[in-house]
Amino acid sequence: MDIVSIVIGLLVGVSVGVIIAIAIIKKSNEKKANAIVEEAKAEAEVIKKDKILQAKEKFLSLKEEHEKVIASRERKVVDAENRVKQKETSLNNKLHENNKKDKDLRVLKENFDKKLEVVDSRQVELDKNLRKQVEMLEKTAGLSADEAKSQMVEVLKEEAKTDAMAHIKDTIEEAKINANMEARKIVIQSIQRVATEQAVENSVSIFNIESDDMKGRIIGREGRNIRALEAATGVEVVVDDTPEAIILSCFDPVRRETARLALHQLVSDGRIHPARIEEVVRKTKKSLEDEIVDIGKKTCIDLGIHGLHPELLRMVGRMKYRSSYGQNLLQHSREVANLCATMAAELGLNVKMAKRAGLLHDIGKVPDDEPELPHALLGMKLAEKYKEKPEVCNAIGAHHDEIEMAYLISPIVQICDSISGARPGARREVVESYINRIKELETLGMSHNGVEKAYAIQAGRELRVIVESEKISDLEADKISFEIAQKIQSDMTYPGQVKVTVIREKRAVNIAK
Repeated sequence: MDIVSIVIGLLVGVSVGVIIAIAIIKKSNEKKANAIVEEAKAEAEVIKKDKILQAKEKFLSLKEEHEKVIASRERKVVDAENRVKQKETSLNNKLHENNKKDKDLRVLKENFDKKLEVVDSRQVELDKNLRKQVEMLEKTAGLSADEAKSQMVEVLKEEAKTDAMAHIKDTIEEAKINANMEARKIVIQSIQRVATEQAVENSVSIFNIESDDMKGRIIGREGRNIRALEAATGVEVVVDDTPEAIILSCFDPVRRETARLALHQLVSDGRIHPARIEEVVRKTKKSLEDEIVDIGKKTCIDLGIHGLHPELLRMVGRMKYRSSYGQNLLQHSREVANLCATMAAELGLNVKMAKRAGLLHDIGKVPDDEPELPHALLGMKLAEKYKEKPEVCNAIGAHHDEIEMAYLISPIVQICDSISGARPGARREVVESYINRIKELETLGMSHNGVEKAYAIQAGRELRVIVESEKISDLEADKISFEIAQKIQSDMTYPGQVKVTVIREKRAVNIAK
């Protein structure tokens, strides 16, 4: 029991000590807390005073800004009132001036009305006097006013027509001077930059042999060899008295070339009989077709033209065996292509397109069949068939004016075709057609009234017309020259250009005795 009492006593003592310690700690914490609260209150008072000061300063600054804004607005209002007063004063002054001007205008109007009445009365008097004078003139002249007016109109019309013709001529001449200078420069540069052979190449139609003994072997027994050759080639073989020569006659130059090559091979080989002839002609045709294609390819490579349809290549090669007025068609087309390229480069156009159109412009002359179409239209249809561009097709179809020109390279192709065909030594002309053209020129010159004589000179490149000086004036001579040139241009076909010269000469002759 004593131990328990002791233990209980100890526990009670400990508890009391803990309680006392807790009480002491609590009192100490309360003191610290009170001190902290006091410090916080002091700091709060300081912060409060700072914030009040800041608020007062902010209020004062806002009040100052507000007073400045109000003062600025008051100044603007005062300025606006001043401007309104100035405008009002100005409007009053203008109104006063306008009222004054109105009064002056009313006075002027009254004066004008009075003067207008005077003018009207005088106009009536003048009209009466004019009618009297017209009646007197009609009696004196024996013509009515309408008749005199119609005569005057006719006279003025003739004078106006003559003046207009002179003005047109001056305008055309001025335009020609400016346009021709540039055109001549481009054409001359194009011609100078293209090297062209002057010799005319013809398709061969005469086959030379070493001796006349070969003629009998070519004819064969009862003429069977020559008949077999003609049947295989479609060429007429003429064996006549011409020494050491056989004439091959055919409209188709390709057939004629086939016959020439086949005959050359037969004569070289020495075996000439119908079966051998048919075999050689067949091989020659195949070889010539291959050669034609190679010629077309080589021509396009030389000119830098690519992507041409194989059938068009073959047609280009066939041009070698075709001539026009003695001018080889392939050489002509190459020349036109080079001229077109040069001219297109001078004008800043598509050079390759122009060269392509120049090469193909005459493909209508070498078709496999012979349709009833002009070669320009046929060439255009062939180009369209083989998917050539519209510019090329139009240039081919329009180079002889069968269709309208729709692109800039079309007139270039036409001009270059004329240059190539009209240069010296390019073509030969049949005598009959040349004489007919000369006669037609002179007849056209004689078709005008007052023309005494007309002469075509310089191989038809100039027409000189002599008029009667008593019937034709200088202005009428200009008119006749212009009209003849226009008629030649519209009615005739000719290479190059034709110069029309009208000569009006007055001669006074007296004899001293």
